[in-house]
Amino acid sequence: MDKNNFDIRLNQLFEEYNVLINRQNVPQQSGNGIFERYEYPVLTRNHAPVFWLYDLNYDTNPHLMTRLGINTTFNAGAIKLNGKYYMIARVEGFDVKSFFAVAESPDGINYWKFWDRPIVMPVTEDPEKNVYDIRLTRHEDGWIYGLFCAERKDQSNPEDSSAALASCGIARTKDLKSWERLSDLKSSALQQRNCVLHPEFVNGKYMIYTRPQKSFIETGDSGICAGFTYSMEEASVEHEIMVDPRMYHTVKEVKNGQGPAPLKTPVGWLHLAHGVRRTAAGLRYTLYLFLTDLHEPWRVSKRPGGHFIEPLGDERIGDVSNVTFSNGWILDDNGTVFIYYASSDTRMHVASTTIEKLVDYVLNTPEDPGRTQLCAAQRDDLILQNLEILKEQYPNIRY
Repeated sequence: MDKNNFDIRLNQLFEEYNVLINRQNVPQQSGNGIFERYEYPVLTRNHAPVFWLYDLNYDTNPHLMTRLGINTTFNAGAIKLNGKYYMIARVEGFDVKSFFAVAESPDGINYWKFWDRPIVMPVTEDPEKNVYDIRLTRHEDGWIYGLFCAERKDQSNPEDSSAALASCGIARTKDLKSWERLSDLKSSALQQRNCVLHPEFVNGKYMIYTRPQKSFIETGDSGICAGFTYSMEEASVEHEIMVDPRMYHTVKEVKNGQGPAPLKTPVGWLHLAHGVRRTAAGLRYTLYLFLTDLHEPWRVSKRPGGHFIEPLGDERIGDVSNVTFSNGWILDDNGTVFIYYASSDTRMHVASTTIEKLVDYVLNTPEDPGRTQLCAAQRDDLILQNLEILKEQYPNIRY
């Protein structure tokens, strides 16, 4: 390619990129009354700036080839800071290593754009092979903490190249730019994933939601747990309390994990979590909500039955199909809630709702009664009630 064509193609790449990041998102027409989905993903691999992928020096890359490809952008933590909305996404290169990168938006829905440079996260004395799935918590101690999975090779099983160890990495910042790396969380569990810091002190201690595991994939006899530590500099959890166990023949029968940090409401702490069940086509990840006590946030007070968000349409297709996963949401000052969720380990979406609707949902959605007969009776009661309402109040509606 001569220099003139090189310049033309380079301009085309930037034009395509600018069209994408300036595209207006629109709500989907149909909804469920709980939240609104949007037409377009808010972060994809095409949102990566051109200068992340290409060597723009004509002398060393005359064919303008991709040198460092981006495979996926997903599982983002989220926070609002100084009037802007931020996601810290898990960005995976063609080399299957993930890194964290900050994207910002003026309104939480549109015009998402990555910062020019990624986060080069500091490491501990034992550098991890991979980091991912950061949860952001603005704690009352004044710091913004990022808890994430730090993955290392399992040296006790050197023959298995996929054998890995997962621990909870911890870092903190004031501005999302400068990060201080702290020691990984210590606990009695062999491995930890999906760890999240509670936003407030509980009885003078930091509270961390955990998910202890017996191996890198299998969770063992666990679920969402909680532990306490006096310090985040050397965080150590000696005893973990079960908060929300996995359960047979539910959306969380195989495993479950805390999503983002919970939101404080007048009726309790609102939690978003993911649940996994096994199907003939493989594992299916969905999102669900539950509520815990304001003063004892490890004690569940409401468990709406079933899932809250599931992968639909194109969301079901990706690197790991049939998955929705969230580790970031933002409660705005006006009560709007933006839920940032990934689909199929590939891209990021947003759903918008209000704290009023979410509280209504958790307080008034019936709990799973546990058996087919009881579930059918539960639905039958709703149907009989609605048929009476239709007959008496809406006689002109055909059904």
